[in-house]
Amino acid sequence: MFAQVHYPESLLPEELDEYLAEGWFRNGQRIFTTNFLNFDHKLYSAIWLRIDLKKHTVDKNIARLKKLNTDFTICIQKASITPEKESLFQKYKLSVPFSAAQSLQTLLFGDSKSDVFPTYEILIYDQEKIIAVGYFDLGLKSAAGITSFYDPDYKKNSLGKYLIYLKIEYCKLHKYDFFYPGYFAPNYPAFDYKLEIEKGNLSFLRIETSTWDPIETFRIEENPFQLMCDRLAEMDAALLANGIACNISKYTFFEANIIPNLRGLNLFDFPIFLRCFEQMDQAVVNPLIVYDVIYKCFHLIECKSVWKADDVDEEPGFYSAHLLKLNKHICSTKTVDEMASIVTKALQAKTNSNS
Repeated sequence: MFAQVHYPESLLPEELDEYLAEGWFRNGQRIFTTNFLNFDHKLYSAIWLRIDLKKHTVDKNIARLKKLNTDFTICIQKASITPEKESLFQKYKLSVPFSAAQSLQTLLFGDSKSDVFPTYEILIYDQEKIIAVGYFDLGLKSAAGITSFYDPDYKKNSLGKYLIYLKIEYCKLHKYDFFYPGYFAPNYPAFDYKLEIEKGNLSFLRIETSTWDPIETFRIEENPFQLMCDRLAEMDAALLANGIACNISKYTFFEANIIPNLRGLNLFDFPIFLRCFEQMDQAVVNPLIVYDVIYKCFHLIECKSVWKADDVDEEPGFYSAHLLKLNKHICSTKTVDEMASIVTKALQAKTNSNS
């Protein structure tokens, strides 16, 4: 599955290490994983990152940032939420181009009043005023950066990047093995700054093999969502050559599995698919073609509708008429030609039976 969520009632440090090593991240009191993202009605791959703290390197950036912020005071302690921090978070939200959590309380605790995650905070003060806050969770041998925010009036001080370096420095000092800074999204530059931090020790989680590989081996053309798009475009062209018109659609509800009210339903979670069969039943969405980047093959599948929209107002290129759940796996092929042949014969047989 590409999107999953758990709600642990308790969490041992070594359990947090295991989650992080598998590309999970926490928000509120849930811990989730996803491989795809929707920003402003555009889909992207989420590429999870890890820094190996066991490899010693001298990063010139931390020295530069320390010099730039030498007049400020730093405090590291167990995390808490105060009105001053909440106010700073709200001010920060207004300055960023992406959607942030409703509140700091929501981001760290959700609807819960307790915290099963071992969270610490780094505070940066300009005299008595808090100007930046960074939260991070500590496992047994791994740590994860949760969020960082700062007063936009201090933007020239690069406080967001400085907080990440301070978290890493703290974890190195306390003999942690790995630090997880979250993800970056190819072709979405807002997170590219993470690629420059501890670059020589930075790895990414390769979805096909579930291995952490050096970031320099990442190829933009291999990013999972783009690969799905490219392979389905090839399939579309092959079917069109056989006289079959298709429709490639991005799926609005690809992250439905991490919505609290829908957890446990194991819903369909491919972010893009190809439709070449007409829909004939309100309960069943006729066969779809998806490209599986893990097994490097095409699947012909049948889905059923879990929920139908009463009033469909779809974004161009998106499908949101039904919330889907896999009903049947029909077949898989490694090549475009194999799948195109299967679909062409099936549609021809259907046409003949109706004539």
